[in-house]
Amino acid sequence: MSDLSYVEAPVMDVRFMLDAEAVPGLLSRLLQPFARRDLVPDRMWSHRDGAMLHAEIAMRAMPADVVHLVEGNLRQVVGVRNVTLVRPLARAA
Repeated sequence: MSDLSYVEAPVMDVRFMLDAEAVPGLLSRLLQPFARRDLVPDRMWSHRDGAMLHAEIAMRAMPADVVHLVEGNLRQVVGVRNVTLVRPLARAA
């Protein structure tokens, strides 16, 4: 019988910093890319500055293979003007 060991998928600490138009429904649309992948952000913060909304969505252990997918989905949300991904090095789960 062989010893089957597996390699855990790498995870990353990530923060998405967003600038978007302050419109009704925006915050729920920003969470949809996470919900579609059964992910729950560890932190979400936002504040309004006139017609603009600044938001941060962060996860301490996001699967590394979906980071670019979520980033792309966030960029496609209507009203989003800028997405900055802040991420340290990948680490084992």
